[in-house]
Amino acid sequence: MTHELSLMADLMNKVESVAREEGATAVTRISVRLGALSHMSPAHFREHWQHSARGTLAEGAAIEIEVDDDPADPRAEDILLRSVEVT
Repeated sequence: MTHELSLMADLMNKVESVAREEGATAVTRISVRLGALSHMSPAHFREHWQHSARGTLAEGAAIEIEVDDDPADPRAEDILLRSVEVT
């Protein structure tokens, strides 16, 4: 599995876990931080997100993206899930 696919699978697992814990019928919005070394631009992330979310409670969720530009950050290779909004 590529680094990007691994990051997206991990993110989707976290989003689905939050949705289950909340008894949600849909995920309406997510907020993420893209690490400087995550190899993801916002546009690239959106493409991967649409593919990963297809057929899940998160399909169609709005996305808020913050891009971190500090390669020395300990989480620079990660995609950090900042928040999940559900209904």
